[in-house]
Amino acid sequence: MTIGDSFSLAYRTVKSNKLRTAITVAIIALGIAALIGIITAIDAMNGSLRESFATMGANGFSIAYKERFRFDDNNRVEKEKRGKKQKKSNLDKPILNTEAEMFKQNFDFPNVKVAIALSGQGGNEIRYKDKKTNPNVNIRGGDENFLEVNAFKVEAGRNLNNLDIQSGRNVCLVGSDVATRLFGEGNAAKGVDKVIVVGAMPYRVVGVLKSKGSSALMRADNVIITSYNNVRRMQNAAPSFTLGVLAGDVQQIDAAVAEATARFRAIRKLHPTEDDNFVVEKSDKLAATFIGLLGSITGAAAAIGMITLIGAAIGLMNIMLVAVNERTREVGLIKAIGGKRKNIRAQFLFESTIISLLGALIGIFLGVLLGNLFSIVLGTGFVVPWLWVAIGIIICSGVGLLAGLWPAIKASRLNPIVALRYE
Repeated sequence: MTIGDSFSLAYRTVKSNKLRTAITVAIIALGIAALIGIITAIDAMNGSLRESFATMGANGFSIAYKERFRFDDNNRVEKEKRGKKQKKSNLDKPILNTEAEMFKQNFDFPNVKVAIALSGQGGNEIRYKDKKTNPNVNIRGGDENFLEVNAFKVEAGRNLNNLDIQSGRNVCLVGSDVATRLFGEGNAAKGVDKVIVVGAMPYRVVGVLKSKGSSALMRADNVIITSYNNVRRMQNAAPSFTLGVLAGDVQQIDAAVAEATARFRAIRKLHPTEDDNFVVEKSDKLAATFIGLLGSITGAAAAIGMITLIGAAIGLMNIMLVAVNERTREVGLIKAIGGKRKNIRAQFLFESTIISLLGALIGIFLGVLLGNLFSIVLGTGFVVPWLWVAIGIIICSGVGLLAGLWPAIKASRLNPIVALRYE
């Protein structure tokens, strides 16, 4: 009896027991689909994040009065050295306009650009004649360096000038999504010098920005940029200014960060023994933080899939043990015509592995489809996590072998005479 004969017999047995096979395959497929589906969705989110942050560049950093996303309490009470009284960290001290302007004037690190920024409220509806945007447009205030530091480029019109910034007059640049909505596709030049309404205030459009390739997680093109002095007059403006610094070379970043930190500590009048009451963040830090969190979700997804597969392995082993009892006479007949123990073991191991791999293939197919529904929402391309697909196949092969090992050994040890007389 050859290996091919054992495989053929195992395949026919699996095919003949349709209901039993279908139930076991469904359990295994559920575990693999959950694992592959979540991993595929996470890969789509990673791709969207990388697209969102790729335009920020690796040679920039920002100075803010607190981290944009914090996952621990940075305002906790800490003990001072040498048993002094406890004090509260003063991280929530906003950066003032005078401090931001002083830093821009005095930061003379070679080959850098400094931009002052102030965020306005989000969720704005912009109108032009009878056309309007969805109420999801963000307002950002900046200076003449804001576009370059934040990787924006002007497609039509001009940048903000010193008069716009100092006077805070109602002029703005609009993102490509806003321009398309108000002036039509490919009509950027038509938007220049038009008067749009932001809330209840008229603004003259002095420029239209090129698209940055907005993703679902960060719509950089759905924005209006005006001067920070204009945003200061808005009711729901951010409480603190932000400074953006663009270095000429990525190799200058660490030195520029150190110099900027020292200079801004002096502007904030911090004593040498005091901690920083501001945060310096490199451009890629936020993306790295999110991707790190998604990595944790990947681990949780793997745990969910493994728990389901353990349950499937137990169910598969029970089914194979039942199959041994049902086919005792068949085993006895195979041994009577010259079949050996290794042939019996091979047959049952092939059977359990076939069932397990069928579940893996169906689960991978369903998982990739479900995960890519999420990628369609995010606007990313079709994603197939090939590494996890391979891992899933390997795991399911191992599950099939382990689940069928004891039943295969038990079947191979049956006495052929007793087996033939089994009723």
